[in-house]
Amino acid sequence: MNEFRARFIGKVSPVHFFWGSFDLAVTRFSGRTAPPPKGVTPNVANWVMAEAYSHEVSSCGFWPGNGGFSRAAFYVYAYPEPAGYGDSRLSAAEAYYDKDLGQFILPYDAVRQARDPDILLLGFLQETYARAADLTKMGSQGAGACFSFGLVIRSIIAQVPGRGRNGGQFGKQYVLR
Repeated sequence: MNEFRARFIGKVSPVHFFWGSFDLAVTRFSGRTAPPPKGVTPNVANWVMAEAYSHEVSSCGFWPGNGGFSRAAFYVYAYPEPAGYGDSRLSAAEAYYDKDLGQFILPYDAVRQARDPDILLLGFLQETYARAADLTKMGSQGAGACFSFGLVIRSIIAQVPGRGRNGGQFGKQYVLR
């Protein structure tokens, strides 16, 4: 994780547990300021949202299902969302843009059942980040952050009985450079 963070010029969060929606997330900031968020986020003070989204971001993560989305899924979003971002076509047939959430979604079940879950997940995270970076001119500096995030998720999923190292599903190791 230190290597991927070192490759990004600008502010990037560590992989962290986000209490607001009970998810694991990685967020990278372009360094350019963003307009203050509009609207109200349930259970989060406005000043917290203003600080969290003070700069342009691309964020990716995993949540086990919550009030906003009832199924376990991987997600990616950009703030502020660039024009045309939600219209992006993705390689992963299972992935889609949810207009209500304003996020790209890849259902956990699709990853779990994929012939090669690593490739599916990592491709989804990288492709959606790259699209946001292209549209916002954020550039591809540090593009490995969301890609590396998949390794953290794979480590977590690997602990699930019948999956992971003993189950063979996540046995491959990838070296990212």
